[in-house]
Amino acid sequence: MREPTALKKEIRGLLARRKAVLLAHNYQRDEIQEIADITGDSLGLSQEAAKSDAEVIVFCGVHFMAESAAILSPGKTVLLPRMDAGCPMADMITADDLRAVRAKHPEAVVVTYVNSSAEVKAFSDICCTSGNAVNVVRSIPPEKEIFMVPDRNLAQYVAKVSGRRLSWWDGYCPTHERVTVADVEKARKAHPGALLIVHPECRPEVVAMADAVRSTSGMYSYCRGAEAKEFLVGTEMGILYRLRKENPEKKFHLASRALICPNMKLTALEDVRDALATLSPVVTVPGEIREKAHAALEAMLRVPRDAA
Repeated sequence: MREPTALKKEIRGLLARRKAVLLAHNYQRDEIQEIADITGDSLGLSQEAAKSDAEVIVFCGVHFMAESAAILSPGKTVLLPRMDAGCPMADMITADDLRAVRAKHPEAVVVTYVNSSAEVKAFSDICCTSGNAVNVVRSIPPEKEIFMVPDRNLAQYVAKVSGRRLSWWDGYCPTHERVTVADVEKARKAHPGALLIVHPECRPEVVAMADAVRSTSGMYSYCRGAEAKEFLVGTEMGILYRLRKENPEKKFHLASRALICPNMKLTALEDVRDALATLSPVVTVPGEIREKAHAALEAMLRVPRDAA
């Protein structure tokens, strides 16, 4: 096994030689985030990569994220260092499932969370992120039926905040779903006075306990701006790396020890090195699927941030 410093230097050399950009999702291992050119949430990373002049995108995340990069950057080579890094929630709905939904709800506007496959996005009307889902739903004419996929917890949160009546697919993120009220009560007892900030993928009863509900990117800005000095964090543990780096004077604790995603932790430095050395595994999206999925993403990007 190579010494980490030498391995990181080798990776940086390969990135330069391949004219590549290294993306790391907020939930990746610390050492992956440390060496990345850009860290962030799934869609934001793909958007940044599309703006870059890189010829190769190395996406340290899970499969649907690399697909999003391929959708937004059709002229670039997209590498996913671990092709077995999937997303259980994204796998909970297929294009055939969505066809069946549309048959039962022919007039509904299908709002699809970006944590989904390219094929599911392609059968959707508009996409959303956890940060803009409320605005996306508010932008839809009030007389329209709305069906959200695949995350029931995000959908219930959006329904409550937006005041809109929604139907939803019965999917969920296993990592966020594991956090319970008892976990949060235990964490609050251990850290009295700490603010609780959670992701809307958590169960509704956990979301109801929070001082703030934010996407991963939203958590960074919230914690930077908050006067509080201690936080309980209700999302995957990988976020702690950047939170602590950006706020060295503040303390961050996980709201539950269950907040670890095994898929997000699959990618190691060796995998990144090997992907760059061999230019594989490559993630591609068929042209017709890409165009339709891109249209759903573009529809989302046209929604004003202050949509009412």
